[in-house]
Amino acid sequence: MRLISSGRHHATFAFGDLQVVSLRDGYIDMPPTRLRDEEGRPLDELPAAVPLADDNLRLSVNAFFVTDGTRSVLIDTGASDVWHDPTMGLIYDALDEAGIDRAQVTDVAITHKHEDHVSGLIAPNGSEAFTALERVWIGAGDASVFTGRLEPIRDRVVPVSETVAINEWATAVPAPGHTPGHTVYDIRSSTGHLLVWGDTVHVPTLQFEQPNVSWELDGDQSQARAARGALLDQLARPHHYVAGAHLDSPGIARVTPSGDGYALEYLAPPIG
Repeated sequence: MRLISSGRHHATFAFGDLQVVSLRDGYIDMPPTRLRDEEGRPLDELPAAVPLADDNLRLSVNAFFVTDGTRSVLIDTGASDVWHDPTMGLIYDALDEAGIDRAQVTDVAITHKHEDHVSGLIAPNGSEAFTALERVWIGAGDASVFTGRLEPIRDRVVPVSETVAINEWATAVPAPGHTPGHTVYDIRSSTGHLLVWGDTVHVPTLQFEQPNVSWELDGDQSQARAARGALLDQLARPHHYVAGAHLDSPGIARVTPSGDGYALEYLAPPIG
């Protein structure tokens, strides 16, 4: 995995025979009380290593575009204008900056149903953001999100209820816990695996070192904790990388065992 270009809102990596583009949708601030111990209680104390912005946790919001030069998949779409926050909804600028034509996107893969991941399918003016869209892959347990504002997309939804290939190099893998339909996408290149996840980790400065720390908004904290542990074990294998929606932008890194937890090594400096 090698960084080949970057800008204010994107970073492009060569990944064997594929290209992976990290797209920055922006950031959101959340209170530290969202972090929970194994009993579901707010943490008594936040480690000094966890940075705060005006007493809040600042979470990057990333999406990822993967292509082999012919086929492509956009994984997550950001928040569009539904978050009502000027720090979000930047994915369209990121796509333009990276030279990606929205009119050529046929496949979108959604990690889960929450607004900061799925809302960008509809542009702020109410039109479909991806006019050539043919398929939207999403965990079956989250497919009910396609109502109201997202109703026009419903006829192209492909519910994922088990591990299934999207194409020759992308596989959807159910990883429920944060939501019933939370899904991880395993991207296989000639040089390794990239696991693209949504809300498996919210606070990378804490949850790699202490993976048992969960998140208040995990629908099933125990199940989310188990999914995180299994994915981290997989990522510790050789030639595996992670791309995380809430890892610090551009959000692509390698994971190694460290003590009772894991260490995270980013493959590019922060953007944004």
